[in-house]
Amino acid sequence: MRQVDRIIANRMQSPVATIPALADHLINAGGKRLRPLLTVASARLAGARDDACLKLAAAVEFIHTATLLHDDVVDSSQLRRGKVAAHLIWGAPSSVLVGDYLFARSFELMVEAGSLAALDILAKASGVIAEGEVLQLTRAHDLNLGQDVYLEIIRAKTAELFAAAAESGAVSAGASDQQRRAMRSYGLNLGLAFQLADDALDYGGATETLGKNAGDDFREGKATLPLLLAIARTGAEEAAFWDRTIGQKDQSEADFRRARDLIVSSGALDATLDLAADFAEQAKTALHAMAAGQWRDALADLADFAVSRRA
Repeated sequence: MRQVDRIIANRMQSPVATIPALADHLINAGGKRLRPLLTVASARLAGARDDACLKLAAAVEFIHTATLLHDDVVDSSQLRRGKVAAHLIWGAPSSVLVGDYLFARSFELMVEAGSLAALDILAKASGVIAEGEVLQLTRAHDLNLGQDVYLEIIRAKTAELFAAAAESGAVSAGASDQQRRAMRSYGLNLGLAFQLADDALDYGGATETLGKNAGDDFREGKATLPLLLAIARTGAEEAAFWDRTIGQKDQSEADFRRARDLIVSSGALDATLDLAADFAEQAKTALHAMAAGQWRDALADLADFAVSRRA
């Protein structure tokens, strides 16, 4: 991973000073590097002996960072990874354009990695992620959003890059079709587990745990699964409260505490975490198609970590 970090640092450089400054603000803000780690670990699990996967791992991190920069502008987020969001320092136009720059760098790295199949996987994933972002934008404040549609959104917006990271790493190592499918299934289920745990932490975690302000999803009026389940479970009794705070985004300081109490007392928080745990188990089951050993054990541990981040 230190080698991946060196590639990232080298490739985000530009004579246009704003680009490395803004990119560094986010990339080196303490992110977990889960997606590039997944690429490298999947390649090693599939038998890779060389370092061809390292450029793919850096490309995956650039794709992820670009989507974060764009997300924060769209969502008007205040914090990212515990730091002031880049668009609040450099402005929204610069954040969007540096995100575009990182996308371009990611495709250069994919080509250099020398695996046409991996390039195909990550290129398609980039399109799916964009579709997920647009779908979320069109349904962001929909209080009638069903669980299936919500899972479709996070499958595209979040889990697809996890899936592509794992699959591309395995493919770059010459994995069989069965192994390729297994690693894609692992990554997809891991991504779903990770996002659902994040959704729950917005109501049950602390700012230090999240790297953003606890309650940001609520304040932005985002219809995440804990909220959707709570709305369905509290029914007509709390309908006016949900319509005012989420539908109309008319909120007071006390509203988040009330929303959190309703989400916890209705069982919506536990239900979300239970679903996350189910996806984590499916991720670990997918690993059974791969050879036993330290890499498989490490990826199984990663699935457990994804759902263990409770307050």
